[in-house]
Amino acid sequence: MEVSGADFNKFVQRSDIPLLVDFWAPWCGPCKMMAPMFEAAAAQLAPSVRLLKVNTEENQQLGAQLGIRSIPTLALFKGGREVARQPGAMESAQIVSWTRQNLAR
Repeated sequence: MEVSGADFNKFVQRSDIPLLVDFWAPWCGPCKMMAPMFEAAAAQLAPSVRLLKVNTEENQQLGAQLGIRSIPTLALFKGGREVARQPGAMESAQIVSWTRQNLAR
């Protein structure tokens, strides 16, 4: 699900389940490569994890606020706070494994 900065903050504050967020931009080649992998990971992680996408080109203030320095970057939120972050493109199996490992902590 693509979300704006305002919606992102609502999801983080109100979500009862963990959120995995893909910070990306339309001009980013690795982001485009990872998009189908992120969707495949969503199919494996849902409904226990909600997956969101934030376009950092359209939401530059949010990206700056969160300190997103490179894209793509995955960030995992649980209980209203960030618990893990991973820059760089990953395959769907890596996304699933990384998410589950960080939620088990």
